[in-house]
Amino acid sequence: MAKKSGENLEEIKVRFNKQAVDARVREEMAAKKRWHNKFHIDAPYSLISDPNGLCNCNGTYHIFCQWNPTPINQNWHKNKSWMHTATKDFINYTMPELSLWPRDIHDKDGCHSGCGFVEDGKVRVFYTANSRDEDYKRTVAQRFGTMQEDGSITLDEIQVYGNPEGYTAHFRDPNFFYRNGVRYFAMAAQRMSDYPAKSSRPTNGAVLIYKEKPEGGWELLGEVKTDYYDFGYMWECPNLLQFEDMDVLIVCPQGVHHEELKYQNHCLAGYFIGHFSVDSLDMIHGKFHELDKGFDFYSPQVIANEARHIMIGWIGMPDLTDTVESARDGWLYSLTMPRELTIHQGKVRSQPVKEMEALRGERTDIDVSNAQGTPVQLPRGSESIINLTFGEARQVEISVNWGKEKFVMQYDRNTQIITLDRNGMNLGGKGIRPFSDGKNTDVNIGTRKFKLFTNLELNFRLFVDESVIELFLQDGEEACSLLIYPEEDVAPVLEFKADKPIGRISGKVWQLGEFTYK
Repeated sequence: MAKKSGENLEEIKVRFNKQAVDARVREEMAAKKRWHNKFHIDAPYSLISDPNGLCNCNGTYHIFCQWNPTPINQNWHKNKSWMHTATKDFINYTMPELSLWPRDIHDKDGCHSGCGFVEDGKVRVFYTANSRDEDYKRTVAQRFGTMQEDGSITLDEIQVYGNPEGYTAHFRDPNFFYRNGVRYFAMAAQRMSDYPAKSSRPTNGAVLIYKEKPEGGWELLGEVKTDYYDFGYMWECPNLLQFEDMDVLIVCPQGVHHEELKYQNHCLAGYFIGHFSVDSLDMIHGKFHELDKGFDFYSPQVIANEARHIMIGWIGMPDLTDTVESARDGWLYSLTMPRELTIHQGKVRSQPVKEMEALRGERTDIDVSNAQGTPVQLPRGSESIINLTFGEARQVEISVNWGKEKFVMQYDRNTQIITLDRNGMNLGGKGIRPFSDGKNTDVNIGTRKFKLFTNLELNFRLFVDESVIELFLQDGEEACSLLIYPEEDVAPVLEFKADKPIGRISGKVWQLGEFTYK
């Protein structure tokens, strides 16, 4: 339970001693534990979650994320702070450090998510400060800060205090966007719906829009109008992006009912694509699409400019820390590799940024005809680009094996359905499906299923790290992220099986190097 308002603020300052925390980070980074990854940003210790404050300042990318710098057993989400690292090439990074932490009555119960931007040549952040009173009632405030040379963030006055009428105190995650030279921000909110007239639940997720006033301060314009009024009880982490003549609204709905071939995670991360008006607040859009169909992907944030849209997500799920095997070693979760977003045929596609190719080392070429049961030895830390021509095969199984353990991807040409299966792993979570069979309960399952159109070929790009898999199908049409914790400390093997001989398997496998931190 969060500390009450009567807590001595001097005690808070002692608990968040930047110099001591940074020293511990350097020590922990030098002694990585089992399952710590080579080319994913991990928590050096304790728990990381939402990417925050992503921005590019003078050619340097700044990456913040939520972090608990003072680990407390079984209370991983306590002491919400921000960790910071920076890079020019997405390969070489500055040493992670404590950058933003609770320090006064406004944010004593957590520095929650927010955005980053550049102003007067300096990195600035805008975040949600969280505080609770003696009755555990939440008060939120939105606040600016400026990054200093030592990596810490000095704080400005409160900009937006409290939550608007008609919305609960689940009001957070401000994210800037620009239209015609004017600055706006999108805000995650929870509407107190006109239950039961329109809604099946007493609260609904929503996104609010604020506009900067010429004289300073912010004006609430209202709620983004979509066709998804009753779609989960909260929408977190909004991003409003422009791709030439298209607008994309990214949101993370919580509490959406599971369907057979979609919405299968505990919480979702996805987008609407279409056209957004800052005048009417109408979002004219198509269906809600998930950004990632794996087991573990949430709260993405995007660095956007005219040339590129680079997204980083959290490889994790809210409220499921008891399924994370690395917790026994004192750390939880990772961030995705940076992904570049593009629009193709009315959908968002994602692929790892090209800079990641600089990690490639020794290469193995694959070219097998009439293949069946073909094994390919993978290095510890690998990238594979594979093109599979089906031939006579109708059902194909591709597995990553660590001894007797395995993660499996199956493709059925007859139904055009991909199945991801991690029931073959001994450790870690299998996956949580929300509200199964119409019941308000969570069910442990180890599979994910979704439609993927192919004709004669299936192509994929597979990254296997120590405890993370990232998979990109059909040139990034679908992405799948998941955590895996192999019990055996061995290099994995990639294996192909099918009901009939596969026509051809061709491609390349690279050993990948590691991110460096200095």
